[in-house]
Amino acid sequence: MPGIARVPAILVASLLAGAVTAGAHHSFAMFDQTAKVTLSGVVARFEWTNPHAYIEIDVPSSDEDGAAAHWTIELGSPSILLQSGWKFNDLEPGDEVTVEISPLRNGSPGGLLEYVVLPDGRTLGNGPGRGPSGGAGQ
Repeated sequence: MPGIARVPAILVASLLAGAVTAGAHHSFAMFDQTAKVTLSGVVARFEWTNPHAYIEIDVPSSDEDGAAAHWTIELGSPSILLQSGWKFNDLEPGDEVTVEISPLRNGSPGGLLEYVVLPDGRTLGNGPGRGPSGGAGQ
């Protein structure tokens, strides 16, 4: 009966692994998805990472001091982005882009991507059915 004794240990290990995976995914409740903000700026960094990709952009200030505001924009997972025409090398530091985002509720400079207009004029959404024209690359 040694095989039966291992069943509870395997079951517990499986449940713990599932709990860690479920806890890794987070809600999008921190974003105000009823509000939209359009920003134009320069890509500082593009991270093609799981579970979510990120674009960091520097947006010039309209203030007299001219300091740029640094924004962090969350995207879907790379597998979802691939389905709507994204590639890991679509953005490079220094690229000038325009993005539409749902801003963070707390007012910090960040948000959830709706779509981005790339330097070559293509528009990419945040996964299938997200962004203009269903989020497909144009």
